[in-house]
Amino acid sequence: MNISSLHTPCYVIDSAALRRNLSILKEVMDSTEAHILLAQKAFSCYGLYPMIAEYLSGATASGLFEARLSHEFMPSRENHIFSPAFKEEEMPEILDICDHIVFNSVKQLVRFAPIARQKGLQTGLRINPEKSTQEGHAIYDPCAEGSRLGTTIEEFEAGLKDYPDMLGLLDGLHFHTLCEQDSDDLELTLDEFETKFQKYLPGMKWVNFGGGHHITRPGYDIDRLKRCIRRMQTGYGLEVYLEPGEAIALNAGYLYTKVLEVQHRKSLDIAILDTSAACHMPDVLEMPYRPPLKDSGEAGEKNFTYRLAGPTCLSGDVIGDYSFDSPLVEGDILRFDDMAIYSMVKNNTFNGMPLPEIDILEEDGSVRTWKRFGYEDFKSRL
Repeated sequence: MNISSLHTPCYVIDSAALRRNLSILKEVMDSTEAHILLAQKAFSCYGLYPMIAEYLSGATASGLFEARLSHEFMPSRENHIFSPAFKEEEMPEILDICDHIVFNSVKQLVRFAPIARQKGLQTGLRINPEKSTQEGHAIYDPCAEGSRLGTTIEEFEAGLKDYPDMLGLLDGLHFHTLCEQDSDDLELTLDEFETKFQKYLPGMKWVNFGGGHHITRPGYDIDRLKRCIRRMQTGYGLEVYLEPGEAIALNAGYLYTKVLEVQHRKSLDIAILDTSAACHMPDVLEMPYRPPLKDSGEAGEKNFTYRLAGPTCLSGDVIGDYSFDSPLVEGDILRFDDMAIYSMVKNNTFNGMPLPEIDILEEDGSVRTWKRFGYEDFKSRL
């Protein structure tokens, strides 16, 4: 790949790395007969959906537009959808293009499940097992106190009293409690789920473990994951679904950026880039986290340390402090790694920043530009 020919900033999706991840997930599916779905909220580069469809059971959506996307570009695969609350006016199209629909509350289940079942969809309810396994990222904890996501066992059983036929509207139960976690946390969640909902499982067809499983990360305990899957299969005769997002495109994409200017301050040196944390990698500020940067070290680890910052007016548009073997100069191109996930789906045009183009690094080493954005894309979002 000729780096100097890239039009920065740009996301580059590594097709070979994506296929490696998909192969790991396919092995889990083949050895357990579980269904694994792409969670589009993490990765929606639909130009690669045909490859994903070769390996996975389908995709899951968080709303109508994502459901449309998977229906259009993975038409032969399963199409699932969940929302904290569905709009009535969107329901006819959702029911036309989806296979599974998961509701967030008993009220939504009772309101929409009868017509969904008439249309042939399988219907489920997201539950909250009230078992938090998060550390340090409360914003991503669906089991936090006061969470709006999922139905607790107390709410579930109150619903049974109000709607005695409620179980007849359920094909399965869904929980999603993890974020970038290993299968030991899944096992803890499953223990709590089974303790609270065990008596209702024999009447179900499936259970959905949701997302947040870092299955393709080096060191992830895949054997434990398989034991969790088989536990539901052998114990209750349930089909098992998983909905990872990050695991599909983990370490399968890069963000290339150019150094626009180097500033020498009394306390530190600053490199202003043509990419923005706020616009092009918003999780850097939201989580927050420090994205990996090729050939760099921690601040002070190598001879030359710089604060890497974006070109917007936001004073906090800072990516982080990194060190290098040699001084940075204007025109240098840097590569941030693990930029396929939660970047393209979250980026924005604050300050009129151009969206990075999207390139595909093919398995033969060639690069093709898949999407290039300009002024009209900025204008159309306003």
